[in-house]
Amino acid sequence: MGVVLNEEAIALIAQFERLTGAGSRDVIDDGEDERLIFIINPGDMGFAIGKKGVNIKKASESFGKKIEAVEYSEDPAQFIRNCFHPAQVKEIQFSDYHGEQIAHVVIRDEDRGRAIGKSGKNLNRSKMLALREHDIQNIIIE
Repeated sequence: MGVVLNEEAIALIAQFERLTGAGSRDVIDDGEDERLIFIINPGDMGFAIGKKGVNIKKASESFGKKIEAVEYSEDPAQFIRNCFHPAQVKEIQFSDYHGEQIAHVVIRDEDRGRAIGKSGKNLNRSKMLALREHDIQNIIIE
């Protein structure tokens, strides 16, 4: 599934890449939470964050919004693990329900709250990204 970027997204990605030196393949402007979520090219996460978080802080100040970064992976299971980071994912299984792909994710007990987030924010972000990048319709935490 290919993601189509509009001009605004292309401009945001270009600015992020100039600020951090990290390549990005997608950006989602989550207006509800005043945040930008960048999908970082594999291997560029260190550049995106920077030493002691300096690059991500610089980008946040420049955009005037909270910045979140998720490293892309062509492997849907690894991408979902990256979406939930730093929560530790123990296992991911996929099922097909009426033609829709569902990811069943087992999170370490201590990390369940972090994985779900306040009011389900982190889980909703992971669902949105999995759908956008890998056409996975739902994520169920077990």
